[in-house]
Amino acid sequence: MENQKKREGRVIKRVLITGIAGSGGSYLAEYIVNNHPEVEVHGAGRWHATTTNDNLAAIRDRITLHECDLLDFSSVLRVLEKVRPDAIFHLAAHANVRASFETPLSVMNNNVMGTANLFEAIRAAKLDPWIQLCSTSEVYGIVDLKYVPINEETPMRPSSPYAVSKVAQDLLGFSYFKAYKMKIIRTRMFTYLNPRRTDLFATSFARQVVRIEAGLQKELVHGNLDSIRTIIDVRDAMRAYWDALMYCEPGEVYNIGGTTTMSVGDFLATLVSLAKKPIPTRVDPALLRPSDVTLQIPDTKKFLAATGWKAEYTFKESMAHLMDYWRKEIAKEVAGKKI
Repeated sequence: MENQKKREGRVIKRVLITGIAGSGGSYLAEYIVNNHPEVEVHGAGRWHATTTNDNLAAIRDRITLHECDLLDFSSVLRVLEKVRPDAIFHLAAHANVRASFETPLSVMNNNVMGTANLFEAIRAAKLDPWIQLCSTSEVYGIVDLKYVPINEETPMRPSSPYAVSKVAQDLLGFSYFKAYKMKIIRTRMFTYLNPRRTDLFATSFARQVVRIEAGLQKELVHGNLDSIRTIIDVRDAMRAYWDALMYCEPGEVYNIGGTTTMSVGDFLATLVSLAKKPIPTRVDPALLRPSDVTLQIPDTKKFLAATGWKAEYTFKESMAHLMDYWRKEIAKEVAGKKI
């Protein structure tokens, strides 16, 4: 952490997290309340997320939730004027890549217009917060081998409606930085292991393995196993978001990712080896995307130089966290069936 010792982070007293009840937002909120208790944590989300989501159960009494729909400008403005945050982490998004092929207009509208509403509401409220715009490696799409490992200058060639929406979101961030001097820091996160997000391949696999162990499912179904991914623990990823807000420069974009690289098939094989019984598997054509990314190997030198960030969790520890989470969740499901 030599770079961090040479400079002090920004002074932040109050943060607003969009999408706080989601899989990533909830981990970010946990990180902040547990490691930066001096910071007020506020979250914005739609009513069904802020009132029913179990992701926030452990910290519910340490955060403040606000009902807000990013597609409703008046509700965004109301929350911003009430909270007046020093910093905003913008995580809210429709983020299911495969589903985006089924509902492309909904995904575009939510991710692009929701972001535009947020930026315009910040201007209307005359606020000047630090903004961490959380984007994704999906923006790079199908990458030519000559660009691997992928740095921030790699051409964006999105291969799904979701990825297109994130490219637009990314460019909106740059546009508002240039036009209005808004302090927007863009990050592009590569694959993370997040037990709470079931549409991710790793979480889907873990959940299915544990269900088979418990006798609730007969076989594991999967899509494309050939894609190469570089994996990071979600807890390290959320700490990286905090560090980006503390140390990175507005107007710039930074790749964030781990160092463990493998194919989706190798990940599945590793997971199956941890199972308590044999796991039959088969490909499900419904899980194959019309267009898929293939090489997701990041160059993160720019982010590391700016922050001094370093992963704390090993791949083995991340796998254990993933499996432990789902063994507890499936145990609850089994107990419920016995009542």
